[in-house]
Amino acid sequence: MWAELLPVGRSAASGGYRRFAWNFADAECRAWFEQQARDRGLTYELDRNGNQWAWLGDPAAGGAVVTGSHLDSVPDGGAFDGPLGVVSSFAALDELRGRGAELDRPLAIVNFGDEEGARFGVACIGSRLSAGVLSREQAYELRDADGVRLPDAMERAGYDPTALGADDDRLARIGAFVELHVEQGRLLTEEQPVGVASAIWPHGRWRFDFHGEANHAGTTRIEDRRDPMLTYANTVLSARKKARLAGALATFGKVAVEPNGTNAIASLVRGWLDSRAADERTLAALVDEIEQAAAERGERDGVRVELTRESYTPVVDFDGPLRDRLAKLLDAPVLPTGAGHDAGILASAIPTAMLFVRNPTGVSHSPAEHAEEADCLAGVTALADVLEDLACQ
Repeated sequence: MWAELLPVGRSAASGGYRRFAWNFADAECRAWFEQQARDRGLTYELDRNGNQWAWLGDPAAGGAVVTGSHLDSVPDGGAFDGPLGVVSSFAALDELRGRGAELDRPLAIVNFGDEEGARFGVACIGSRLSAGVLSREQAYELRDADGVRLPDAMERAGYDPTALGADDDRLARIGAFVELHVEQGRLLTEEQPVGVASAIWPHGRWRFDFHGEANHAGTTRIEDRRDPMLTYANTVLSARKKARLAGALATFGKVAVEPNGTNAIASLVRGWLDSRAADERTLAALVDEIEQAAAERGERDGVRVELTRESYTPVVDFDGPLRDRLAKLLDAPVLPTGAGHDAGILASAIPTAMLFVRNPTGVSHSPAEHAEEADCLAGVTALADVLEDLACQ
């Protein structure tokens, strides 16, 4: 399975992946998922929000145990973030069948669409829609960098976007969701290849618009310039300093410039901030401080600054009894994470938990992302143990 997925959407130049929502690589990943389901005799479903499901047992029976993750990527992302969870889910099911396990509950594997938000700027779109965190109206307003609307992209890919929205009936039939994921950090030790998540830090995305004045780079005096690039650059530096002082994280990883000419002073710079902290109060204070620093510098530069919050996820504490049950079953450490996941979105609606597979370098969202084969196999065994414990009662 891993070998089949590896070439899909991979850039020859960077070695990273460009599996974005509703593009050709995404379609290949979706076709692969459907084939894996059918090869195992599972019931394949596509829900109203474009998420893929593979069922063993009656989907309508209730109390289902669900596992899975996502197959899309960030720009030039790694091979493990998302796909490891999906591949491991099918492998864990194979192991359960090899054990002769008799399930008392329905079991499902899911591929949530557009988890990374690389194309439309909002993370976890598939699970957000299902949980009602993102409305149909909000989804219809989302556009990619080329101005293509989300529903139009879905339609071009052969999917009907008219039914987008909360999927309460489906979620009501799920008793527990467990997502396996490569660790995005280095908290797991050499003795512990698998860990259990405790919580997800609150996090969000904010767009800063720096409005200046376009002019000639070679003829405009320094004192006559209203250069938004200066304000943007100062804001990036301020964000780093303030995040360090707060014990939090702040990253400007995406920028767009107009008119984007080498010999032109920019008229507009857009910078997207990703910020995360251990608690919501710290996060809110940090973003306020970054906004204030941007406004103060903008006043000096003659640049107007606007801030728009594009997405936000509050702190997520995973289901306590489920978390403790898994940690005891696996004799595994419990650790927090600063990364968002579909499991975090669903946590408000159903009991959810996460397993992490050790990442020797801690690198993620990069072609250098890696996990050793032995650790991945340990993750499969751990997930199979969890699914057997939850679904065979």
